[in-house]
Amino acid sequence: MSELTVGSPAPDFDLAADGGGRVSLSALKGRKVVLYFYPKDDTPGCTKEAIAFSGLADSFEEAGATIVGVSPDKAEKHDKFKAKHDLKVLLGADTDTDVANRYGVWVEKSMYGRKYMGIERSTFLIDAEGRIATIWRKVKVAGHAEAVLEAVRELG
Repeated sequence: MSELTVGSPAPDFDLAADGGGRVSLSALKGRKVVLYFYPKDDTPGCTKEAIAFSGLADSFEEAGATIVGVSPDKAEKHDKFKAKHDLKVLLGADTDTDVANRYGVWVEKSMYGRKYMGIERSTFLIDAEGRIATIWRKVKVAGHAEAVLEAVRELG
């Protein structure tokens, strides 16, 4: 699969979500979607990122955007993560990493000399027509949610 670029159609997805529901890109057509990929529930960076997006959830809603966080964790784990931190974002369970692969964020990583496969923290802003408007790769959490909100507002 070729790498996704700005202007590319965003790959559709249909994932189990927190709360026993499902989330799909096709069901969100006509809305802007902030699709952010993160490695694992309840780890320091992932928790900070989810809390930052949750803190701005009302502003994203006012700007016409839905926030969807995706990790390989199961939906039941997402439920516990949301409850523990009072999160206001929708969380999708990509347990087979199919969506992460289609978005090019399931990558080889290395820690302490050990190589393994995992999620590269990335965010995709998808416009109301289902095209990728902005891509952030190798995201640093500090200030990221605010930068994404600004991009959503600029998208109009």
